[in-house]
This record gives sequence, C-alpha cells and structure tokens, in this order.
Amino acid sequence: MDIRWKPNVTVAAIIERDGRYLLVEEQTRDGLRLNNPAGHLDPCESPAEGCARETLEETAYLFEPKALVGVYLSRFQRPATQEDITYLRMAFCGDLGDFQPDRRLDEGIVSTVWMTLDEVRASAERHRSPLVLRCIEDHRAGQRYPLNMVYTDAAVKDLPPLPKLST
Repeated sequence: MDIRWKPNVTVAAIIERDGRYLLVEEQTRDGLRLNNPAGHLDPCESPAEGCARETLEETAYLFEPKALVGVYLSRFQRPATQEDITYLRMAFCGDLGDFQPDRRLDEGIVSTVWMTLDEVRASAERHRSPLVLRCIEDHRAGQRYPLNMVYTDAAVKDLPPLPKLST
C-alpha cells in the first residue's frame, strides 16, 4: 500500500523591535526550547491569518503580517519514538500590535523573551529547530516578499467541512 507523504504546514512570526527579536520559551518533549511565535496552520484560515492567530496565542500580542520572509522545509527525527516529521514553514514579518495583558498563553508556552541577534545565535542549542535562527537571519538580511506570494483560494473558507466518517 502506498502512503501519501504530507508535511506539517506551520506559520511563524519574525518580530523585531529595537534590534531585538521576540521568541517564546516553550516546554517540549525535549525540554525547554526557544522558538519564533509559530504553530500549525488551522483549517479554513490563510497562512497570514494563522500567523496572526498563533502570535496572539503564544505571546498575547496582536500581530499583522505585512510581508513573507520565506518558505522553509525542514525534517526532524526522534529516534526514541521513530518519528520522522517534515515541516513546511511560512515565516512572516509585520506590525506588532498591542499586548493583551489578560490573555493566557498557549499550553506549553512558559514565557516570551526579547533577544538580540547575537543572543539568538548564542542560544542555538536551545532552539526548537534550525529554522528559528534561519528565519531571523533572513529577516535581518532584508528578505521580504509581498503577502500575495501566498495565495489562498476562496474555497479554503467557503466550503463547509465534510462530515467525519465513523470508524
């Protein structure tokens, strides 16, 4: 039987303010790790919408994506569990909005931190993936693409979900 390979689609926010980048500290199976505000794309949302949602959930900041920094493919293996996962990440930069002080952070998010590029580089062993630094480096290098580089067809939102099959 052939198995169709499906990478996990994720979105990430690359947020810089006064020479510092906003990262999250999150508890993972591999311990406390640093990551860009990021997460999986949800059904019925565009990648830019998903990025804004994930940023709010993980940092309690409103975020409006303004440009695509890049599209990244990475692979992760966890030998202990035989997991072999590929991630397709779309990273966006944009405008950081107001902090929502009454908002609880997503489960697993311990805190948010602002770090200089040198601090991000020095903490590479704590990064959730090599894409954390790569996305920041690309942002620092001025890499920007228009949001319309990622097209979301109207059917993503307009089609109703199919009923779940009984198993």
